[in-house]
This record gives sequence, C-alpha cells and structure tokens, in this order.
Amino acid sequence: MSTACCAVESLKTSLGEILIEGPLEAAKLEELSMNNKLTVFRPPAKQKEALAAIARLPEGMVYIARYGREIAGYVTFHYPDGFSRWSKHPAVLELGGIEISPDWRQRGIGVALLREAFSNPVMENHIIVTVEFCWHWDLKSSGLDLFMYQKMLARLFGSVGLSRRDTDDPDIVEHPANVLMVRVGANVSCEDNMKFDNMLFEDSGYKI
Repeated sequence: MSTACCAVESLKTSLGEILIEGPLEAAKLEELSMNNKLTVFRPPAKQKEALAAIARLPEGMVYIARYGREIAGYVTFHYPDGFSRWSKHPAVLELGGIEISPDWRQRGIGVALLREAFSNPVMENHIIVTVEFCWHWDLKSSGLDLFMYQKMLARLFGSVGLSRRDTDDPDIVEHPANVLMVRVGANVSCEDNMKFDNMLFEDSGYKI
C-alpha cells in the first residue's frame, strides 16, 4: 500500500503552534516524546511503542499532532485484527485509535488530524471503519456522559465523512453506547461495497 510522503500542516492555537503530520515512519516517532496525559489506551511509553509498531506495518499509518518534540495527539490506521469480522474484507482499513491530550483538547486538533489523514489519496481505495468502545472514552476529563460523548465522536468522525452503521457485531452490541462508523472511499467498487453491507449482519445470507 502506498501511504504517500509525510505531509505537514500548521495549526495555530492559544497555547502555541501545533504541527499536524503523517504518515510518519517508526524511526521519526521514536525520536519524539509523548505527552504524559496520553493514557487512554495504555501508559504513554507503551503507547509510543504501539505507534511505532503500527508505523512499521505495511499498511500502517500514524498521524500526529506535535508541539515541539512532544506528541500531543495521534490517529492510527491499520488492517483490522484477525479475530474481527471486518478482517474478512480485503478493502477494509481500521481507524484504530485517536487520542488528544487533555492539555490540548477543544482546540480543533482532532478534526485537523482527521482531515490531514483523509487528504491522503490512499483512503479512497478503502472502506474505513472505526469501532468505538465506550470503555475507552475519557468521560472524567471531558465532563460528558456516555451518550454526550458518543454524539461528540459522531460529529468528530462525521467531519471527514464517516457515518454510523447498524450491525449485529458482538463487540458493538455488547453495550448500547458502542458504535460502528464507516466511510466508503470513492474508488471502492460496488462489489466490495455490497460485500461490506452484507457483512454488517451475520444472518444476511452472504458468505465470504
């Protein structure tokens, strides 16, 4: 998969200039530090290792928001886990995680990260899915309840064309706040689009 050259955009904020860049190579990520409040998925040092590991994948893409030499936020893309229903579709790419440090939230960084990532032409060759699990949501720092947070995510992902899709996937139906959002790239064939639609519900009759 061609992920194109690393692009860099500048975002002016009240706290200083943030650089939005990616997709980054693992070596560049390893040179940077992590903001110590990037703890939603794992401790910062471990999350930095995870970002580098994703960047090394043939299909992996990591975009970051950087203040100086510090990563203030990131978004990742990779193939779905092999145990996932979506891994059975060759055109699916997963938006695996997005996180902005509480120090930098409410400054448009999440939208800027997504817009930079989705400006990459390679996205048009894929069905992008994001599976949002409510147990990863930072409700305490945000001050939002579950369904307010869900609506916030819908607006965030909707800014780059992802929309909510119904499914009987067990990971989604495990909790009513969990949500699947999907964006179909402009170059995805009608056949691949139909295959994906038929995968949303196991009783659809479609067999891979």
